[in-house]
Amino acid sequence: MRRSLTSLVRPLAGARVFSTSSEKIVASVLFERLPVVIPKLDPAVYAFQEFSFRWRQQYRRKYPDEFLDMSKSRGKGDYQIDYVPAPRITEADETNDRKSLQRALDRRLYLLLYGNSNEAPSGKPVWHFPEKVYDSEETLRKCAESALESVLGDLSQTYFVGNAPMGGHMVIQQRENVPEPYKRFFFKSQVIDTNKFNIRKCEDFVWVTKDELLEYFPEQAEFLKKMIIS
Repeated sequence: MRRSLTSLVRPLAGARVFSTSSEKIVASVLFERLPVVIPKLDPAVYAFQEFSFRWRQQYRRKYPDEFLDMSKSRGKGDYQIDYVPAPRITEADETNDRKSLQRALDRRLYLLLYGNSNEAPSGKPVWHFPEKVYDSEETLRKCAESALESVLGDLSQTYFVGNAPMGGHMVIQQRENVPEPYKRFFFKSQVIDTNKFNIRKCEDFVWVTKDELLEYFPEQAEFLKKMIIS
């Protein structure tokens, strides 16, 4: 039975101004692994490309037969490469191992943590993004970097995209298990040159696609669907 984040959220797509008072601010990190292989073409796109190719072939320049014969003779010799493409479906795909980065190679994957979060200050673990309450950092991005570093150990294989938060932000309303309202800002960071991290400071973690991610946050799905491209 999947555990999901429960919170009362009002998404805002307004200005990027952080705060004009002493209200609480949280920096969250959307940590993504970019696609490893080229995604398969949509059938409609493939059909259009096939049509375009055949249309261009009607008006292509016709070269002399002597030239074509010369081109065919090139490359013949002792060199030959037997190319066998790697499988697109991995063992992690077949076993639905969401702890592995070796899955959904043609999709973006996002890191989610299960443990203590500002969404549940009472101590009940929930699914959440890497996050940190803004304290005395020089900038909000520095706060986001600190949040991700506490989970990974270091940032040597990460890349933060831009200095400003992405998309809009969320206003978490005060409720029974949230003693004070606060604003949540998201920063995007990407995996660089690795297929494994030593994730720490959480009870569990997963690497999920956008569609899978929305299942973990049903109440925030509409906001996240607009913020995350793919």
